Amino acid sequence: MYLGQEYKVFGNWFIIHFTENPGMAFGMEFGGNYGKLFLSLFRIVAVIIIGWYIFKLSKKKETSSWLIVCVSLILAGALGNIIDSVFYGLIFNESSFQVASFMPTEGGYASLLHGKVVDMLYFPLFNITFPEWFPFWGGEKHLFFSPVFNIADSVITIGVILMIIFQKKVFGKANPEYTSTENPVAETPENI
Repeated sequence: MYLGQEYKVFGNWFIIHFTENPGMAFGMEFGGNYGKLFLSLFRIVAVIIIGWYIFKLSKKKETSSWLIVCVSLILAGALGNIIDSVFYGLIFNESSFQVASFMPTEGGYASLLHGKVVDMLYFPLFNITFPEWFPFWGGEKHLFFSPVFNIADSVITIGVILMIIFQKKVFGKANPEYTSTENPVAETPENI
């Protein structure tokens, strides 16, 4: 696919839309080439730390399997995005006005750690117009849900959402000593 090309899968609400994300979430960039290098190295270090954390969690008997699953989803998504940003620029040429070639003889469009992340999932569910009295966006049209993302982003999001929804299962039950609904006995000189 060339940059910006799209295929409608289900009507106008599920579209495969090819775009390349140069930086962080929602296409934000961070400090040019040095920022991209820093971001790539930070992601790699973060994935190593998360992997080590999962390894340590799996050794503890009292660890919730929910926590391991949620953190593993976050790790898998982060790893997918890292693979794109580290290698994609090396193995494909620029796809601005053409279909990118795999392993071009002249080399890729970016050096190691400077590649873009491919995003393709687009769900423009509906358009709304904010009422005039609405702060900041009054009278403006807004497309819900406009970001283009990939499966790795989805996996990270699912891991975080599951962690929030099932936080009691993920982080275990609270200490019963502090959650008792009974009135504690006041500490007085007689009962100390």
